[in-house]
Amino acid sequence: KTLPSSLTYLLVLAAEKNGVPIGTPTDVSWLFNYPKGLRDLLLYLKKKYNSPTIYITENGVAEANNASLTVKEALKDGTRIRYLDGHLKYLLKAIQEGVNIKGHYIWAFLDDFEWTSGYTLRFGFTYIDYKNNLRRYLKYSAYWFKKFLLN
Repeated sequence: KTLPSSLTYLLVLAAEKNGVPIGTPTDVSWLFNYPKGLRDLLLYLKKKYNSPTIYITENGVAEANNASLTVKEALKDGTRIRYLDGHLKYLLKAIQEGVNIKGHYIWAFLDDFEWTSGYTLRFGFTYIDYKNNLRRYLKYSAYWFKKFLLN
C-alpha cells in the first residue's frame, strides 16, 4: 500500500506529546533522540497498513557547527553515534517483529548546506573544513559505523 503523503508531514513534526518533548533534545529544535519511537512507529505502520514495504530514506542527527572547536574536537561526534546506535537497535527489533524494512539510509555522508539552516548544522559522517579548502575528515561516527557494518 502507498502511505498518504500527509503521514510523512505528521511524522516530521511529531516532537512532543501534550506539550512535553518526546526524547532527548538535540542541537536542532525540531529533532529529538527517541529510538524507541522508531520501533513504535514501524509497528503501527505494519498494523495499520497491512505490512507495507518500508524504506527509511533519511535518518540522522545534526550537531551545531561550533566554529570555536578545533577540527580534532569537531570529529568527536558522540551524539551521532548514540543516535544511530539506538535507532539501529530499535530498527532491528522492529524487523524481528515482522516489519518489512527493505532499506534504511543514514543522513548524511557529508556535512552539507541545509535548506533552512545553511552551514550552521553538521549532519555528516564526514567533516567538511569550510575554512581549509573544503578538506574532508572522517568523524568518529564514520569509524563507528564501519565497525557496526563489519560486525
